[in-house]
Amino acid sequence: MNKSSSHFRRVMMALLLSLLAGCGGSSAITAPLSAQDLNLIFVTSPDLAYQAAGDIRADTANLSPQGLQRSLLMASYLKQQLMGSNNVNGIYALTPMTHLQTARQYPDMAGIGFIQQFALLNQFTMPDTATGGTFTANSFPVHVAYTAASIPAGVALPKSFCPDCSGLDFNDTKGRNAALLAGIISARSSGYYVFSAPWETISSMLAGIKASNGYKFELPTAYAGPNVVYAITLNAAGGVQLLTLDSQLNPPASYPVLPAPVAAAACTNNQQDYFSTTRSGGVSGAAIPADINTNQRIYIVRHAEAHPDSGFHFENGNFVGAGQWRALELANALRGKIHPDQVLSIDPAQWFFGGRYNFSYVRPSLTVLPYVIANNLPYSLVSNISIAGSAVDPIVARDTSNYFFTGGKFSNQTVLLAWESGHIRPLLNALLASYGGANLPLLPTAGPPLGGWPSADYDTVWSISLDAQGNLTVDNALCEGIDTFKLPMTAPQF
Repeated sequence: MNKSSSHFRRVMMALLLSLLAGCGGSSAITAPLSAQDLNLIFVTSPDLAYQAAGDIRADTANLSPQGLQRSLLMASYLKQQLMGSNNVNGIYALTPMTHLQTARQYPDMAGIGFIQQFALLNQFTMPDTATGGTFTANSFPVHVAYTAASIPAGVALPKSFCPDCSGLDFNDTKGRNAALLAGIISARSSGYYVFSAPWETISSMLAGIKASNGYKFELPTAYAGPNVVYAITLNAAGGVQLLTLDSQLNPPASYPVLPAPVAAAACTNNQQDYFSTTRSGGVSGAAIPADINTNQRIYIVRHAEAHPDSGFHFENGNFVGAGQWRALELANALRGKIHPDQVLSIDPAQWFFGGRYNFSYVRPSLTVLPYVIANNLPYSLVSNISIAGSAVDPIVARDTSNYFFTGGKFSNQTVLLAWESGHIRPLLNALLASYGGANLPLLPTAGPPLGGWPSADYDTVWSISLDAQGNLTVDNALCEGIDTFKLPMTAPQF
């Protein structure tokens, strides 16, 4: 087939898909979207109102194992069939705290969770300060940061707002989503821009694009299910079309099985020296704080693998392909070791400057999300504490310790907490110091890296226990038991 006939075939296929979209129908894609066009790709994440039966847990508003399976399959569809294995240019997901569900007001983590596997099938390149060159990792940033236009009640006000890593607001508060889309469209940079959010948000975005730009395509009239992907393509000649594409996924209802076994590792404290200490009222001058919690246990883990270069400088806010093996294996690795009632993590909408780019800090929350899904546990985000400053900031350490260990909120609870590694030892020291006492051990935090947590350690689990009187025990005897050095560099394929 010569070039002219091949071009004619692609044009006719695009016209057919456009006609199907205009009629409200959907089609299985037969040719990838062109990398020479500007492609806005909209993935509908499930929520309680709009989902395929069985994709969302009604009690926790979390993805179910079936919903997680669908996200893994959707990632391959987007990467291989829709984009022809080309690299993505931008990923934008729902900012979870803008959409609270159930009477308990759980944040909507499905939007970001539904697109994470896809992010890890793409690559991102950063300067490598150790070599003076660059380093490319199997990972792509997911933008979910807040903007000044929409800060939900109870969220810590950022010292500044990310100029280029904001996410999607469920209600498009003050036109936040419209402004984001307008910027991408006006820039006219070819490639692939992917958006993951519930149908309420996606349908509003599609309608907004049509209205604000005067486009003539027909909008979908109703929710068509999580398998349907919408793509608005704009070519260099000014042509615009809305494609409605059916991924035809059929996910199993069971929790995903990784395509290869994950190597186990013993808890040897090779990365962090063994540490165990107690604070008991009246012993060595320690005094139990008046408002300390009781009958509480918290297990603290770090995020999954995120810095694959030799100097541990690679940084894009997400974890990398190797980390997806850990995240999906975590439920199996921790089975029988811990029994939490709920899971907490830092709000992924917090952001930071990574040396050249700005990033949403999504990786702790996404590390424990599969564990949440496998065990159907309540999942909450700590959004009223900012960790944007120094890891050893004593005020941040004190406020974080007080949040988790005082006031009774977590008394009689067992919690799994995913946190930023540099802040873990300082918050533990703040808790230990609140008991006072003389010549009692604290954890070293000087580094490098600052905060004292070794850069290569993704496996250590810190355990904090408070008994019925508030006596405290802190140790790092546990580990996840996953060998970080034997994890594949690329994400598992489904």
